[in-house]
Amino acid sequence: MVELVSMVVLPTRLDNVIATRPNFHFSSHVSGICCFPFPTSAIVPYVKESVPLLCPQASLRASTSFSKNSVGKESSSVLVSSIEPIPKIDKSGRFCSPRAARELALSIIYASCLEGSDPVRLFEKRLNARLEPGYEFDKTSLMEYNHMSFGGPPVTVETAEEADELLRKDEKDSAIEAEILAAPPKVVYSKLILRFTRKLLVAVVDRWDSHVLKIDKVIPSTWKDKPAGRILELCILHLAMSEITVVGTRHQIVINEAVDLAKRFCDGAAPRIINGCLRTFVKDIQETDSTHARVKEVVST
Repeated sequence: MVELVSMVVLPTRLDNVIATRPNFHFSSHVSGICCFPFPTSAIVPYVKESVPLLCPQASLRASTSFSKNSVGKESSSVLVSSIEPIPKIDKSGRFCSPRAARELALSIIYASCLEGSDPVRLFEKRLNARLEPGYEFDKTSLMEYNHMSFGGPPVTVETAEEADELLRKDEKDSAIEAEILAAPPKVVYSKLILRFTRKLLVAVVDRWDSHVLKIDKVIPSTWKDKPAGRILELCILHLAMSEITVVGTRHQIVINEAVDLAKRFCDGAAPRIINGCLRTFVKDIQETDSTHARVKEVVST
């Protein structure tokens, strides 16, 4: 049996996107949440005129090796992404699904945390960045990009050739993801999605400080001990909490989207933990609203 071992690492890829000056200090958090005792370059190497972008788990499978004790067997197993419907594209050939907006917003928040910059200004910089001379974007790649691509259980195949074919497909998908995530937003996302993305980012900035306190109450102690290793998870929580409290999206939808983002960009038990954290957060909001309603009723009588 030939076993292909996939390795997932913290995203560290940088692409040529305009960066902002650090004027919104996401690193000044209570309880050590995203508070780094070392330069952000220790997490992601800093490159001038660049910001880090997220890489889905499906893109992080390039490091693959054969198990020493399994060479020469007949079957193989390899992690592959689940097959889902293609993303929604509008008439202009751009992404038009809310999932695309949340994914873009998460990438901006993640970059802002690492740089200590304002996410809204970073977003505006990316929108207004000039295209490099000769730059061309192949919009046909949008039809092949899958927002719902998750790392799944091992898939057993009969031969090493079949396993190689799966790996080649995975590498092709990774290349498409890298091209899309690095492309200027205006050529990838519809105007409606860009407006929704900005709305999400404004909500995150508006509630950041208050949600730091909320997050500190619901996350496990292991995340508090090493917040630098949980930047993506904390960003997902901020994004989801802000969409619930400011944008007003139904919490069932937001929680499902947050869990899917965690499945796509995080590893381990992160999806389950984020699900639990957000459900606790919503429960606290409902209890607070109920208490306020009772007090108001008593006062009015």
